[in-house]
Amino acid sequence: MAVLYLEDGRFFAADSFGARATRVGELVFNTARTGYQEVLTDPSYCEQIVVMTTAHVGNYGVNRDDEESGRVWLSGFAARAFSRVTSNHRAEGSLDDYLKQAGVPGIHGLDTRAVVRHIRSRGAMRAVLTTEDLSIDELRARCLAWPGMEGRALASEVSCREPYTFATGDGPRIHVLDGGCKRNLLRLFASKGCHVEVFPADTPAEVFGRDCNAVFLSNGPGDPAALPGMFGEVRKVLGKTPILGVCLGHQLLGLALGASTFKLRFGHRGGNHPVRDMETERVEITSQNHGFCVDPAGIERAGGRVTHVNLNDGTLEGFVHPDLRVICVQFHPEAAPGPRDSRHLLVDRFLRMAGS
Repeated sequence: MAVLYLEDGRFFAADSFGARATRVGELVFNTARTGYQEVLTDPSYCEQIVVMTTAHVGNYGVNRDDEESGRVWLSGFAARAFSRVTSNHRAEGSLDDYLKQAGVPGIHGLDTRAVVRHIRSRGAMRAVLTTEDLSIDELRARCLAWPGMEGRALASEVSCREPYTFATGDGPRIHVLDGGCKRNLLRLFASKGCHVEVFPADTPAEVFGRDCNAVFLSNGPGDPAALPGMFGEVRKVLGKTPILGVCLGHQLLGLALGASTFKLRFGHRGGNHPVRDMETERVEITSQNHGFCVDPAGIERAGGRVTHVNLNDGTLEGFVHPDLRVICVQFHPEAAPGPRDSRHLLVDRFLRMAGS
């Protein structure tokens, strides 16, 4: 048996899956129909317990090619039904074994609709997931002891520890400031012939901003406002080189320009979020994973221009600052696992500005 305990006292008991363990994190939900392995290995899910809204998860197994990093980052995994049968020619193992090897507990057989409705009405909250024999009092104590997401500089914890070269192409030199970068972002740059070098989150501006055609600020977890050193260094390269940002990178650029960020009630996570491109009037279905957002008023005060807006709640999804050669989006254009509507932003607009 497994138990999912929420900080407001509600709990759900169902069947266990994955590792025998107890983990604490922020309880969030993801509306994607596929791509569970990309979710598991996305560093942006660090210290989160993810509820998948799709009914069946795990049926096509896992494989090394679909990993977005070298490990599983989330704290717990929940679904209506995890498949113990793997049926796909690409599969190299089962989801159950994958979670066990990572030490991550899973819960299934619960009413995920009820869980998601609860999060949507109460907001994302602290939770503990256990597949061990613990009392409700023990679960409550562990849950309330966890510090939460606000004020957490998690990007520094998931970043690479040493610089490395990802690709050695003859195209534009892209320097990546790694706050928890997904591999497919790097793969797309490499597929266009870019020379890609990756730097840790604490790298000074005089290092990551030197000898390159553009700086790329990656996705990542946690509270962007808790990274003053990181966006302070980003501020030093504004106007000196083109800067591209995705997700956390978008938030860091907003902070570097003097805008503020705020926490969303339950965040945007999944592969089906509609976003309007204000410059083309095109509506694109996007992949998203974030719990914080940038205040657009601060961007406009700094001389920037809003380019993308979320059609579900009207929040900022992208902006440019032509004078400073800044372009960024809150969603994930790399399409891992999809959709691919906005991939052109990375491979066309971004690289065109970088001199491709």
